Amino acid sequence: MFKLLFTLYFKLAGWRLVGEPPKLKKYVAIAAPHTSGWDLIYGLGAKFIWNIKAKFFGKQELFFFPLGNILRSVGGIPVDRFSKHGVVEIAVEKFNTHDEFILAMAPEGTRDYAPVWRKGFYYIALQAKVPIALGYIDFGKKEVGFGPTFYPTGNYDADIVEIMNFYKPIQGKHPEKGVR
Repeated sequence: MFKLLFTLYFKLAGWRLVGEPPKLKKYVAIAAPHTSGWDLIYGLGAKFIWNIKAKFFGKQELFFFPLGNILRSVGGIPVDRFSKHGVVEIAVEKFNTHDEFILAMAPEGTRDYAPVWRKGFYYIALQAKVPIALGYIDFGKKEVGFGPTFYPTGNYDADIVEIMNFYKPIQGKHPEKGVR
């Protein structure tokens, strides 16, 4: 049902899907830029249209009734941001204990302006030994898509330059809030 609804919405709104999700059982899918609440809508649309069984983390404060039930039903996993076990450790454990696990993340970590991306997505992929799928939501072109799949080398500084170069031409809904 969600697939049909989102397919119709994308068509009526003039949006299209570009590229393909990786044909892998495990990866971190980053979605950037993340400058608006609409990013979640378009990201979920792509997830349902492509039938990607991705999960995403959300602060546990959002998982109250009935919103929590809805978030869980679309792949949400509540996390306690103040736990002594951090999000990186929780995610790596999920990758290590599941035969198939796709984790979608917004590297900015917020819709507000952030001068740099948070590093968690990178260290999750590195420690779990999985690739990073470069997903994007481009409001300028009305596209949701996947670019290349990136394998972290362990040299964060060099790798992030390569990753960020992919995102330079992509426009968020509010470009002034994006990392450049």
